[in-house]
Amino acid sequence: MSIYALYQDDHKCISCRSCQVQCKINKGLGVGPKPNQIIEVGPVKLNGKPKANYIFLSCFHCEDPWCVPACPNQAIKKRPGDGVVYIDQSRCAGCKSCIMACPWSAPQWDASRGKAVKCDFCLDRIDAGLKPACVTACPTNCLNFDLAENVPDDKRVRYARNVAAGKNP
Repeated sequence: MSIYALYQDDHKCISCRSCQVQCKINKGLGVGPKPNQIIEVGPVKLNGKPKANYIFLSCFHCEDPWCVPACPNQAIKKRPGDGVVYIDQSRCAGCKSCIMACPWSAPQWDASRGKAVKCDFCLDRIDAGLKPACVTACPTNCLNFDLAENVPDDKRVRYARNVAAGKNP
C-alpha cells in the first residue's frame, strides 16, 4: 500500500462531482476516462425517507498491484519510496492489459490519447507539497489526503458517538 491515503467522509459528499472535474482538468483529460468517480448507492428508504450515499472511488495503490506485472512495457510502476502506483505515459502502448488486470477498474481508457490513465494522487502536486487536485476542489471538504498512519477512523468514531448518545447509528 501507499504511505498516503485518500479518504472520504461520505456523510459530507453532495455528489457535485467537483473532484472528477478537477481531476480531469489537472490531467488534461476529456470526455471518457474518470480516474476517480463518485458512485451512487441507493436511494433507499431510511426512516420512511429516501436516502442515497455517494462513495468516492479511485485507485487503491495496492500493496501488490495486479496492473503492474500485467503491463508488457513496464509502463505501470510503483514508486519505491511511497508506494504510489502510476503510469509512465511515454512507455504506455495502449494495449489495455492493465485495464483488464485491475479488479477495481482503476486504469481507464483515454481514447483521445490511445493510452491508459489512472489516479496517481496527482504526483506532480504531492511532490510539490500540495494535496491532490480532487481534494482541493471538494466544496464540502469530504475528501482528505494524508499519510496513511494519520488517517482517523471517522466512521468508527461517529458510530461510537451515536451509540454513546443513544442515537440510532
